[in-house]
Amino acid sequence: MNILILGATGPTGRHVLDLAIAAGDTVTVLARRPEALADLAGRVTVIAGDATSHEDVAKAMIGQDAVISALGRSTSVRADDLFTRATAAVIGAAEEQGVSRLVWLSSFGVGDTYKSASALQKLMYRTFLRNIYANKELSENAIRSSGLDWTLVYPTLLTKGPAEGTYLAGDRLPMKGNPKISRADVAAFMHKAAHGTEWIGRDAVITD
Repeated sequence: MNILILGATGPTGRHVLDLAIAAGDTVTVLARRPEALADLAGRVTVIAGDATSHEDVAKAMIGQDAVISALGRSTSVRADDLFTRATAAVIGAAEEQGVSRLVWLSSFGVGDTYKSASALQKLMYRTFLRNIYANKELSENAIRSSGLDWTLVYPTLLTKGPAEGTYLAGDRLPMKGNPKISRADVAAFMHKAAHGTEWIGRDAVITD
């Protein structure tokens, strides 16, 4: 499969990238810092560019079968419109290049998933993560109405642990306390989803 990965230099995106390479996919990465992937020279195509630029994304999307986005704001609690700007670029480029499959990483608590959050989770989402979550919700509304074959992935609190492969995934899942999931497991789910049709047009809540 020809896959374009956005956010591949981030912790979750790098897991997706490594999985795609191991699976034999032909991988293209759009990165603002191509030097961060110097260890993969000759194994992936790295295009220097910005995921919020229509021109850059369209260039990277040529010949792709699917796009996997693991874009994030690291430890920042401000979105700076990253997700809405990236969504606009991706949707426009996908229409231009005829690419329909999109797997997009979000966060549990965004949009309708907030309703099934625990009391502790809701407190975090209403305070520390309020700005980022608002921008993510706007971006995902655009994805839902785009006409693309999308999957929106909503992991609970991300950890650096190894992949366990025992996670739960569903359109809605009950929550207690502040559940977690490893970035490695999230990446495995996203890569698998991109290769199949089961999660097209669905929200995927995922947690251990």
